[in-house]
Amino acid sequence: MAGLRQRGYIAGMAMHQPGFNRPRMPRVKRRRFRRIPVRILVPNVVTLLALCAGLTAIRLAFENRYGLALAAIVFAAILDAIDGRLARFLKGTSRFGAELDSLSDFVNFGVAPALILYFWGLHDLKSAGWIAAMVFAICAGLRLARFNVMLDDPDQPLWTKNFFVGMPAPAGAITVLLPIYASFLGLPRSPVLTWLTLAYTLGIASLMVSRLPVFSGKRVGTRVTPELVGPVIVVVVACFALLIAYPWVLLTAATLAYLASLPFGWLSHRGYQRRAAESRAETAPPATPSPPIAAGFGRPENEDRPSRLN
Repeated sequence: MAGLRQRGYIAGMAMHQPGFNRPRMPRVKRRRFRRIPVRILVPNVVTLLALCAGLTAIRLAFENRYGLALAAIVFAAILDAIDGRLARFLKGTSRFGAELDSLSDFVNFGVAPALILYFWGLHDLKSAGWIAAMVFAICAGLRLARFNVMLDDPDQPLWTKNFFVGMPAPAGAITVLLPIYASFLGLPRSPVLTWLTLAYTLGIASLMVSRLPVFSGKRVGTRVTPELVGPVIVVVVACFALLIAYPWVLLTAATLAYLASLPFGWLSHRGYQRRAAESRAETAPPATPSPPIAAGFGRPENEDRPSRLN
């Protein structure tokens, strides 16, 4: 035992000598995450602010503060219109941002308006009112899912970007709240109004999942001529001032004007389709006629019939 201890002591002293080469252990490379530019984070922060506004609208509706709840929905719609344009302006578009925007839109413009309508008046109809609220939320989710799928279609013509297929979810959320705007303008609450609200909710839900072409407005505001910069700024400031001073009048008028514009979007889409069909017909190569068959040298009468076996 003493000899073994002595040998271990000598081996330990030898390892601490400067000439002793220790076996090198393999270094484990730590994975370094790629830094994300700030220009990609900014649109996502705006989207999250819109999501916070939608969730706050649900809480305010639960507390019977419907005026503030509607203001939160309108604020979420404004932020939703800003985040996409901001991402394209900063060149910060990403797949993560697109998915986050879709989830936020489902909460803000599908779940929140449905719950606001249910707490406001549809709960008087009990199960029927709840079914109408669920149908609206589900149709908003289906509308957003179809929009995401159609983005990946490379065969769409360029002019189709001027139109949405079905009413978009933000417009559907602002439009479906028209009965509440009317109630703030002095329309009395009644059972008839509640049933009309149920039918109106189902109608807007059906428009969201329909194939109706609707003006997208994506190309509006991308370019402004220098002489129109001042008037555009004045109009935007005036709209915000009217929204603050007369919110229910402006929202009611805007909703009715939007509903009245739906047939014009369909007519414009039909015009694009007609012009596209005419251009395809003009560019198509002419069909070469087949040479005529001389008399007496045509196809025999019984050529296509199988011959009998003798």
